[in-house]
Amino acid sequence: MQIFQIDAFTDRVFGGNPAAVVPLEKWLPDATMQAIAAENNLAETAFFVPQGKGQYHLRWFTPELEIDLCGHATLATAHVLFEHLAEMSSEIRFETRSGILTVTRDEDWLSMDFPARPPVPKPEDKELLRAALGLQEEPLFVGKSRDYLVELPSEAAVRALKPRMDLVAQLDCIGVIATAPGDSVDFVSRFFAPQAGVPEDPVTGSAHSTLIPYWGGKLGQFSLDAWQVSSRHGVLRCTHQGDRVTMAGQAVTYLVGEIGTGDGVEG
Repeated sequence: MQIFQIDAFTDRVFGGNPAAVVPLEKWLPDATMQAIAAENNLAETAFFVPQGKGQYHLRWFTPELEIDLCGHATLATAHVLFEHLAEMSSEIRFETRSGILTVTRDEDWLSMDFPARPPVPKPEDKELLRAALGLQEEPLFVGKSRDYLVELPSEAAVRALKPRMDLVAQLDCIGVIATAPGDSVDFVSRFFAPQAGVPEDPVTGSAHSTLIPYWGGKLGQFSLDAWQVSSRHGVLRCTHQGDRVTMAGQAVTYLVGEIGTGDGVEG
């Protein structure tokens, strides 16, 4: 089996968020895919199976579990199809646990159409999140969709966070999004998901399904520029479209390899 490692939401190797992509002709056993994801030890490993012209079934695994939505591994998969596997369609359609996701190419930018997941206010959880994130002051906003979203007063406050991962791991969520207005972009964020085996995710497309409707509504803007300020950094061009969002990013190939077919890898 081929395997690709792609750096997503960046135009340079060693930036953005690395994802592994494994093309398949048919599904492997779930336990085998989970073992491959654990062996890769990246935030996500994507597996896909062709369904027709420009159509694929796509699944994502962290080192610990299968998840329902992943942006950077979707971007990485589209990059592999366009750049390495000669996909000729102008638009790729992925069937996923979160419905149909589409990716279109505009030169070296890939634009993904995802469901919007606006956060529901959870003011009663402010102290819980304050403790988990190690905040000295009460957050400006706490809400929840799949993940918690916590607004802080400044980009500097987001950059300075030192979360208590043991407490974050006890929360009833996949992860916690910390966000604030950006100094040079519309908003910045960081994402922590220790329950999924990812203490800090470098650039998180699925989190922007929550961030885009939140900041779009707050700023009264349809188009937003975003920066995830992890150590690897990632840039996203975002659009709020009601119950859908689009996020565009770049991707580069780091590695092309082959998975062995010895014990434990069942075809």
